[in-house]
Parts: sequence; structure tokens; C-alpha cells
Amino acid sequence: MTTFLLVQGAFEGGWYWRPLARILERQGYDVFRPTFTGLGERAHLMSRAVDLETHIADILNVIKYERLEDFVLVGHSYGGMVITGVADRVGQKVRALVYVDAALPKDGQAMFDLILPERRAAMLRAAEEVGEGWKVPVPAYTSWGMTPEHAAEMEALSLPHPLATFTQKLKLDGNHLRVPRKAYMVAAHYKPSPFHGFADWARTQPDWTVFDLPTHHFPMVSMPGELARLLLEVSTSK
Repeated sequence: MTTFLLVQGAFEGGWYWRPLARILERQGYDVFRPTFTGLGERAHLMSRAVDLETHIADILNVIKYERLEDFVLVGHSYGGMVITGVADRVGQKVRALVYVDAALPKDGQAMFDLILPERRAAMLRAAEEVGEGWKVPVPAYTSWGMTPEHAAEMEALSLPHPLATFTQKLKLDGNHLRVPRKAYMVAAHYKPSPFHGFADWARTQPDWTVFDLPTHHFPMVSMPGELARLLLEVSTSK
């Protein structure tokens, strides 16, 4: 059976994949949903030293110690930076690479190079004013188009995110693009969004599949059943 490795975005933890993971697990699939250093149940490990390479190492260690092979690697939002770095290093182990409304960086880019300028400025200002200069405070989840109920659930467990993960530039050799199955899932209702451009690029590539999701930035919250179906479709495509 297929194994899925679900990689979180910023501020959250593996916990927000739970509804999707349970759907896949009930069908007999193995699902891993680790939490990055400094977030969620690993909040006690938060420090100024946590950067993008820390989070890439988090996922590489799951792959190593769980002995994962031929798995589907899924990243959401900021998690696109992480899965790109991971797949660039161990792409031979990855069956499919899936970006869920996620960053799709090129060599030498940081997350802050990819988001909307006004959002970047607001995050930097907030980090300076209330994040001791190195943590980005939790944003209002309604800004991503979520319902107030879903936004409240997310904000209750989300935590400030280490700024260095957004500013560190990613070094790539291009191995991630050699993964045989690649898909981009774009949240059509999240606008303005930096992610629509990645989906538009993927549409021009012969070895990518693009799915338009009729929802906000968090489809694992609003439509976990449909997202699970699409992940299974990608994992078995030729």
C-alpha cells in the first residue's frame, strides 16, 4: 500500500492533517504527519537557530528512521519549500511530489522571495514589534478565507513561526524535478495569492498535473475527503 508523508505549512503542526490522515488510514494506507521543530507538540524546541534547513532535516530524519521508500511527499504552503529541499536530496525514494497551494522555489530562493510583498512587509513588521525580532506571530486565519469556526480552531493551536525559515535561501540541484509524478493543487478561492503563479507554470509542463480546488488555502480542513481522493489519484497515475 502507498505511504503518504504530509508536510505542514508555517505556524501549524502535523495536527491539522488529522482529518485527511484518518480518511487515508481507514483505507489501509500508512500516513506520517510530522511536526516541525519549534511548532505544535515540539514548541519547546523553538529557538533563534531554527531555520529552513532545520525543517528539511526534520523530514529527512522521518524518512531515514521510518525507512520510507516509494512514498508520496505532500507539502502545504511554506511546506513546499521543505519538500522541494527534501526531494532534491532523496528524490529517488519519492513516488510522487505534491504541492498543496504551496511554495515551489527555484535554486537560491527563500520563502520571502515568493510571497506577496505586502504580506512579507507585514510579517517582518510583526516579527520586529511583537516577535522579539526572530518570530513571526500567528496571523488571522480569516485572512486566508476560512470560516470563523475553522479559523478559531486553527488559531487555537497555531504558534509563532521562526523568521529564519522564511529568509534562508534554498540551494537546489534540480533533482526534485526528476521525481516521476508531480502535481500542483491550487486553492482557487484564495486570492490574492502567490501560489496561482506556480499552478500556471505547472500547467505548461508535460510531466505535471494541476488540480483546481474550489476552496480556501487550507483544503485539508475544508475538503479532506476530496483531497484524499486526489492524492490517491496522483499516487497511482502513470
